[in-house]
Order: sequence, then structure tokens, then C-alpha cells
Amino acid sequence: MKPEKLYNLKNEVMKEPVKKKQSLPADENGTGASSHRAFQADIVRSRSLKAERIAIQGYEGSFHQEAARHFFGKGVEALPCDTFRDVIKIASSKTESDGGVMAIENSIAGSILPNYNLLQKSNLKVTGEVYLHIRQNLMVNHGVKLEDIKEVHSHTMALQQCYDFLDRYKWKLVETDDTALSAKHIHQHKSKHIAAIASKLAAELFDLNVIAPNIHTLKNNYTRFLVLQHEDVAKPVDGANKASVNFHTDHSRGSLAKVLTRIAEGGINLSKLQSFPIPGSDFKYSFHADMEFDSIGQFEQVIEDVKRITEELKIYGVYQRGRTI
Repeated sequence: MKPEKLYNLKNEVMKEPVKKKQSLPADENGTGASSHRAFQADIVRSRSLKAERIAIQGYEGSFHQEAARHFFGKGVEALPCDTFRDVIKIASSKTESDGGVMAIENSIAGSILPNYNLLQKSNLKVTGEVYLHIRQNLMVNHGVKLEDIKEVHSHTMALQQCYDFLDRYKWKLVETDDTALSAKHIHQHKSKHIAAIASKLAAELFDLNVIAPNIHTLKNNYTRFLVLQHEDVAKPVDGANKASVNFHTDHSRGSLAKVLTRIAEGGINLSKLQSFPIPGSDFKYSFHADMEFDSIGQFEQVIEDVKRITEELKIYGVYQRGRTI
């Protein structure tokens, strides 16, 4: 069952706007958990009444928009971008946006290495993170039944994640540029024989019926998103217990081991360590590290100690450890 590529979907479906619905489920899991609501309410209350303008990769109904809504509240204004590079560009402009949300790793596919490079070259600070449970759903226009479907449209990765379900049917699979754009396409064209695979948010925004929910094969699929703001406007985060840093040593024998030992002795949990080649060097590497700690004082002391045994160290951001939603 080899998917076909849909020609120029993006230009076709972006012609006319679609009105958003005003309500969203309180909780991605549908549980309406009070702790999650309180957490989100605290975030929203701590921000201005003016809706934040947040750059996202993808379009209305994308998983990036879901992550932005979970962090900033459903009133956030999403600024769709074609590429992650565009997300960084728009998020870096204080006149065009209030920041951005960018995927950085997935529990199945691993780290999105180009995005770490974009972060390293930017003037943005990490001010938060979201761990979003990725759920793929089959959706159609109202009145369309399962037996009416002849084609299924979605991004190639979404199709691949749902092959076990799709293999039960003799549908034509069509690759598109974006999951949410696929949903928008079938809504705008009032398709009676085409379904899309996308998020429940896309179904809500484009008034589609989820005819088969959670059709992805691997249920334990999470994407981590970073919340980014310009360094001139990013404010200290109350209750911060996590930080992202980048460093490199003199590459002498045991130099990395000394850094890791100092981090461990300081009682800090190293939740991620990712190496990157230093451009222009002869196989020398820098390291991205995510650190979890109990107090900001603990983190600051360890950073001071690590600075003495590294050649360069940059703090991308100090923020609250994200919750899985």
C-alpha cells in the first residue's frame, strides 16, 4: 500500500479562511483533571490579558498549535510557519510575535537535530516545555461513513504511524504536506469519499467527524516542544526546576567525564545529553544537556563549577519541567 503524493495541496487549501470554534476540551486526555486545569490557569493568569502571538510550525489544527494552547491557553494566536527556520525567525522578532513553540524530540523518532542547531544560533531563551501525547485520528465530513471512504490523506509520518489500521482497508493513501492541511482540504471541498488523519483539534476547527479515534499503532508516542521567547523579553520563571545548556571542553582525555561527575556530585539529574560536531573543527564536539534540580541555587552552584572545567558554556533557559499531556 504505497502512498501517493498530492500535488500542491498547500496552495489549494489556503485560499479561504475557516472560522474557529470557541471551545476546546479542558484536557487532552478528556479527563478534565483538576490539577491540569489549575496548572494551566496559573500559567494564563501569570500572563497579560492580551493574547500571545506564538509562531508554530504547521497550520491551524497542528500538534504545534495543540502544544501552544496547552501552555498559553486556548486564546493564544498561532502564527503558522512553513519551516522550523521560519519559526525561529518570527519568534526572534519582538514586533512580529511574542515567541514560538518548536518540537525538539520525539519518544519514537528521537532528537530533531537540526532544531538544536537552530536554537544554538538564535537569540531565543527556553521559557518552558510541553510533552504532548500524539494521537492520530481518522476524520471525515459529517454524514460520511467508513464504507464511503476511498482515499485517506495525511502527512507521510502520520500515515506510517497508522499502517496497522490502514492495512485493514483497500483505501488509496495520499501523502500531503501537513496533517492539519489535509483536514482543511476535505472540509473546504466537502469531500464525501476522502478522509484525513490529523489531531482532534483539527477536527474541531474544521467541523469534521472523528470516525475512528486513536488509530496509531504505537500508543506511547510523545513529542517534546520547547517554548521560546526573545532573550530581551524573557522573564525569570518562578519555581524553575530544569535548565537547558550547551558546553564544550578542551577535548583532553577525561574532560567530559569531569563535567559529568561534577553535575552528578551536585545532585542534579542529567535528563538528556546530546553531542554535536563543532563546525570547522577536526571532529570536536559540543554537548547539549538538560538538567533537573531541586533549587535554583543548586543549579547556579553547579554551573559555576562546570564553567571552570569547560571552554565555553551557554544557558539556553531555566524553566519549569513540563508535564505530560
